[in-house]
Amino acid sequence: MIELTNLTKKYADLVAVDNLNLLVPRGEIFGFIGPNGAGKTTTIKIMGGINAPTSGTVMICGIDIGTHPEQAKRKIGFIPDRPYLYEKLTGMEFLRFTADLYDVDDKTFSWKAEEKLKMFSLLDWSDELIESYSHGMKQRLVMSAALLHDPEVIIVDEPMVGLDPVAIKMVKELFKYLSAEGVTIFMSTHTLKVAEDICHRIGIIHKGSLIATGTPEDLIHKAQASQADLEDVFIELTEEKGSLSFKGKSE
Repeated sequence: MIELTNLTKKYADLVAVDNLNLLVPRGEIFGFIGPNGAGKTTTIKIMGGINAPTSGTVMICGIDIGTHPEQAKRKIGFIPDRPYLYEKLTGMEFLRFTADLYDVDDKTFSWKAEEKLKMFSLLDWSDELIESYSHGMKQRLVMSAALLHDPEVIIVDEPMVGLDPVAIKMVKELFKYLSAEGVTIFMSTHTLKVAEDICHRIGIIHKGSLIATGTPEDLIHKAQASQADLEDVFIELTEEKGSLSFKGKSE
Protein backbone atom coordinates (compact mmCIF):
# COMPACT_ATOMS: atom_id res chain seq x y z
CA MET A 1 0.00 0.00 0.00
CA ILE A 2 2.99 2.30 0.59
CA GLU A 3 6.19 1.86 -1.39
CA LEU A 4 9.17 4.20 -1.16
CA THR A 5 11.91 3.63 -3.72
CA ASN A 6 15.29 5.35 -3.55
CA LEU A 7 13.61 8.33 -1.87
CA THR A 8 16.03 11.24 -1.45
CA LYS A 9 15.58 14.84 -0.37
CA LYS A 10 18.44 17.36 -0.40
CA TYR A 11 18.56 20.96 0.78
CA ALA A 12 21.76 22.43 -0.69
CA ASP A 13 24.49 20.33 0.96
CA LEU A 14 22.16 18.77 3.53
CA VAL A 15 20.77 15.32 2.75
CA ALA A 16 17.57 15.18 4.80
CA VAL A 17 16.44 11.80 3.41
CA ASP A 18 19.06 9.49 1.92
CA ASN A 19 18.00 6.81 -0.57
CA LEU A 20 15.12 5.46 1.51
CA ASN A 21 13.55 2.16 0.44
CA LEU A 22 10.54 0.80 2.27
CA LEU A 23 7.43 -1.31 1.63
CA VAL A 24 4.46 -1.12 4.03
CA PRO A 25 1.74 -3.67 3.15
CA ARG A 26 -2.02 -3.33 3.45
CA GLY A 27 -3.27 -3.29 7.03
CA GLU A 28 0.10 -2.77 8.68
CA ILE A 29 0.76 -0.16 11.38
CA PHE A 30 4.31 0.98 10.71
CA GLY A 31 6.09 3.09 13.30
CA PHE A 32 8.72 5.57 12.13
CA ILE A 33 11.07 6.74 14.87
CA GLY A 34 14.34 8.63 15.08
CA PRO A 35 16.12 11.52 16.82
CA ASN A 36 15.18 15.13 16.15
CA GLY A 37 16.34 16.14 12.69
CA ALA A 38 16.62 12.55 11.50
CA GLY A 39 14.32 13.06 8.49
CA LYS A 40 10.98 11.79 9.82
CA THR A 41 8.82 14.84 9.06
CA THR A 42 10.56 15.44 5.73
CA THR A 43 9.72 11.87 4.69
CA ILE A 44 6.11 12.23 5.81
CA LYS A 45 5.64 15.50 3.94
CA ILE A 46 6.94 13.88 0.76
CA MET A 47 4.63 10.90 1.25
CA GLY A 48 1.68 13.25 1.73
CA GLY A 49 2.50 15.19 -1.44
CA ILE A 50 3.34 18.40 0.44
CA ASN A 51 7.02 18.42 -0.60
CA ALA A 52 8.59 16.94 -3.71
CA PRO A 53 11.58 14.60 -3.42
CA THR A 54 14.91 15.38 -5.03
CA SER A 55 14.79 11.88 -6.48
CA GLY A 56 12.98 8.62 -5.97
CA THR A 57 9.30 7.69 -5.93
CA VAL A 58 6.38 7.30 -3.53
CA MET A 59 3.64 4.85 -4.48
CA ILE A 60 0.32 4.97 -2.61
CA CYS A 61 -1.97 2.02 -3.37
CA GLY A 62 -0.04 1.53 -6.61
CA ILE A 63 -0.34 5.21 -7.63
CA ASP A 64 2.75 7.36 -8.10
CA ILE A 65 2.13 10.51 -6.06
CA GLY A 66 4.67 12.38 -8.18
CA THR A 67 2.88 11.83 -11.49
CA HIS A 68 -0.73 11.43 -10.26
CA PRO A 69 -0.90 13.50 -7.06
CA GLU A 70 -4.67 14.00 -6.91
CA GLN A 71 -5.43 10.31 -7.38
CA ALA A 72 -2.88 9.31 -4.75
CA LYS A 73 -4.02 11.93 -2.23
CA ARG A 74 -7.60 10.67 -2.42
CA LYS A 75 -6.29 7.44 -0.89
CA ILE A 76 -4.62 9.26 2.02
CA GLY A 77 -5.78 10.60 5.34
CA PHE A 78 -3.02 13.02 6.36
CA ILE A 79 -2.59 14.07 10.00
CA PRO A 80 0.26 16.57 10.59
CA ASP A 81 2.05 17.11 13.89
CA ARG A 82 0.57 20.62 14.13
CA PRO A 83 -3.14 21.21 13.49
CA TYR A 84 -3.23 23.87 10.75
CA LEU A 85 -6.85 24.99 10.66
CA TYR A 86 -9.07 27.85 9.50
CA GLU A 87 -9.86 29.17 12.95
CA LYS A 88 -12.73 31.43 11.86
CA LEU A 89 -14.70 28.34 10.82
CA THR A 90 -16.66 26.19 13.22
CA GLY A 91 -15.66 22.57 13.65
CA MET A 92 -18.56 21.42 11.47
CA GLU A 93 -17.75 23.99 8.78
CA PHE A 94 -14.17 22.76 8.65
CA LEU A 95 -15.35 19.18 8.21
CA ARG A 96 -17.69 20.34 5.43
CA PHE A 97 -14.78 22.11 3.72
CA THR A 98 -12.64 18.97 3.97
CA ALA A 99 -15.45 16.73 2.72
CA ASP A 100 -15.89 18.95 -0.35
CA LEU A 101 -12.22 18.49 -1.21
CA TYR A 102 -12.79 14.74 -1.37
CA ASP A 103 -16.22 14.91 -3.07
CA VAL A 104 -18.03 13.37 -0.10
CA ASP A 105 -21.75 13.68 -0.90
CA ASP A 106 -24.12 15.53 1.44
CA LYS A 107 -25.95 12.45 2.71
CA THR A 108 -22.74 10.62 3.55
CA PHE A 109 -21.24 13.72 5.10
CA SER A 110 -24.13 14.26 7.50
CA TRP A 111 -23.80 10.95 9.32
CA LYS A 112 -20.03 10.65 8.99
CA ALA A 113 -19.37 14.11 10.40
CA GLU A 114 -21.59 13.41 13.40
CA GLU A 115 -19.96 10.00 13.85
CA LYS A 116 -16.40 11.38 13.82
CA LEU A 117 -17.20 14.34 16.06
CA LYS A 118 -18.86 12.04 18.56
CA MET A 119 -15.94 9.61 18.38
CA PHE A 120 -13.48 12.39 19.23
CA SER A 121 -15.72 14.00 21.88
CA LEU A 122 -16.26 17.14 19.80
CA LEU A 123 -19.96 16.93 18.98
CA ASP A 124 -20.94 19.49 21.62
CA TRP A 125 -18.36 21.88 20.13
CA SER A 126 -19.27 21.37 16.47
CA ASP A 127 -20.83 24.84 16.08
CA GLU A 128 -18.13 26.69 18.01
CA LEU A 129 -15.34 28.59 16.25
CA ILE A 130 -12.11 26.60 16.04
CA GLU A 131 -10.22 29.52 17.60
CA SER A 132 -11.93 28.63 20.89
CA TYR A 133 -10.63 25.04 20.79
CA SER A 134 -7.72 23.82 22.90
CA HIS A 135 -4.68 22.34 21.16
CA GLY A 136 -5.88 18.82 21.91
CA MET A 137 -9.33 19.58 20.51
CA LYS A 138 -7.77 20.95 17.33
CA GLN A 139 -5.70 17.78 16.97
CA ARG A 140 -8.83 15.66 17.39
CA LEU A 141 -10.64 17.76 14.77
CA VAL A 142 -7.81 17.19 12.28
CA MET A 143 -8.09 13.45 12.91
CA SER A 144 -11.86 13.61 12.37
CA ALA A 145 -11.35 15.40 9.05
CA ALA A 146 -8.68 12.93 7.91
CA LEU A 147 -11.06 9.99 8.33
CA LEU A 148 -14.14 11.47 6.61
CA HIS A 149 -13.43 9.99 3.16
CA ASP A 150 -12.52 6.48 4.39
CA PRO A 151 -8.84 6.63 3.38
CA GLU A 152 -6.99 3.43 2.55
CA VAL A 153 -3.76 4.89 3.94
CA ILE A 154 -3.29 7.09 7.00
CA ILE A 155 -0.07 9.09 7.29
CA VAL A 156 0.31 10.63 10.72
CA ASP A 157 3.07 12.70 12.32
CA GLU A 158 3.13 12.59 16.14
CA PRO A 159 -0.52 11.54 16.60
CA MET A 160 -0.56 11.79 20.40
CA VAL A 161 0.77 15.34 20.78
CA GLY A 162 -1.62 17.40 22.93
CA LEU A 163 -3.97 14.51 23.66
CA ASP A 164 -4.99 13.52 27.17
CA PRO A 165 -4.67 9.88 28.36
CA VAL A 166 -8.29 9.04 27.49
CA ALA A 167 -7.87 10.37 23.93
CA ILE A 168 -4.54 8.56 23.54
CA LYS A 169 -6.14 5.26 24.49
CA MET A 170 -9.02 5.91 22.07
CA VAL A 171 -6.65 6.73 19.18
CA LYS A 172 -4.59 3.59 19.84
CA GLU A 173 -7.74 1.46 19.77
CA LEU A 174 -8.95 3.26 16.63
CA PHE A 175 -5.69 2.62 14.79
CA LYS A 176 -5.82 -1.07 15.74
CA TYR A 177 -9.42 -1.28 14.49
CA LEU A 178 -8.60 0.46 11.20
CA SER A 179 -5.61 -1.81 10.69
CA ALA A 180 -7.81 -4.87 11.17
CA GLU A 181 -10.13 -3.41 8.50
CA GLY A 182 -7.21 -3.24 6.04
CA VAL A 183 -6.17 0.41 6.44
CA THR A 184 -2.42 0.99 6.25
CA ILE A 185 -1.04 3.36 8.90
CA PHE A 186 2.35 5.06 8.71
CA MET A 187 3.02 6.73 12.04
CA SER A 188 5.94 8.92 13.06
CA THR A 189 6.29 9.29 16.80
CA HIS A 190 8.64 10.16 19.64
CA THR A 191 6.40 8.21 22.03
CA LEU A 192 8.25 4.91 21.91
CA LYS A 193 5.79 3.17 24.22
CA VAL A 194 2.96 3.91 21.78
CA ALA A 195 5.01 2.52 18.89
CA GLU A 196 5.82 -0.59 20.89
CA ASP A 197 2.17 -1.09 21.88
CA ILE A 198 0.48 -0.85 18.49
CA CYS A 199 2.98 -1.11 15.61
CA HIS A 200 3.47 -4.33 13.69
CA ARG A 201 6.86 -3.12 12.50
CA ILE A 202 9.10 -0.19 13.36
CA GLY A 203 11.72 1.63 11.31
CA ILE A 204 14.50 3.69 12.86
CA ILE A 205 15.79 6.60 10.77
CA HIS A 206 18.98 8.46 11.64
CA LYS A 207 20.68 11.21 9.65
CA GLY A 208 18.33 10.55 6.75
CA SER A 209 19.05 6.83 6.51
CA LEU A 210 16.90 3.90 7.58
CA ILE A 211 19.25 2.04 9.93
CA ALA A 212 16.91 -0.71 11.15
CA THR A 213 13.44 -2.15 10.51
CA GLY A 214 11.50 -4.97 12.11
CA THR A 215 9.22 -5.94 14.94
CA PRO A 216 10.23 -4.73 18.41
CA GLU A 217 11.59 -8.25 18.99
CA ASP A 218 13.63 -8.06 15.76
CA LEU A 219 15.12 -4.74 16.82
CA ILE A 220 16.01 -6.02 20.28
CA HIS A 221 17.84 -8.90 18.63
CA LYS A 222 19.64 -6.55 16.24
CA ALA A 223 20.78 -4.41 19.15
CA GLN A 224 21.95 -7.56 20.93
CA ALA A 225 19.99 -6.51 23.98
CA SER A 226 18.27 -9.56 25.44
CA GLN A 227 16.57 -7.60 28.23
CA ALA A 228 15.48 -4.28 26.80
CA ASP A 229 12.53 -2.23 25.70
CA LEU A 230 12.23 -0.16 22.55
CA GLU A 231 13.73 2.88 24.25
CA ASP A 232 16.91 0.95 25.08
CA VAL A 233 17.12 -0.36 21.51
CA PHE A 234 16.56 3.11 20.05
CA ILE A 235 19.38 4.58 22.14
CA GLU A 236 21.70 1.69 21.40
CA LEU A 237 21.21 1.81 17.64
CA THR A 238 21.38 5.59 17.28
CA GLU A 239 24.40 5.85 19.60
CA GLU A 240 26.22 3.44 17.31
CA LYS A 241 25.68 6.01 14.59
CA GLY A 242 27.18 8.83 16.65
CA SER A 243 24.16 10.41 18.32
CA LEU A 244 24.16 11.92 21.80
CA SER A 245 24.34 9.61 24.78
CA PHE A 246 21.31 9.63 27.07
CA LYS A 247 22.73 7.31 29.73
CA GLY A 248 24.10 10.03 31.96
CA LYS A 249 27.72 9.10 31.45
CA SER A 250 30.37 11.74 31.93
CA GLU A 251 33.36 11.94 29.66
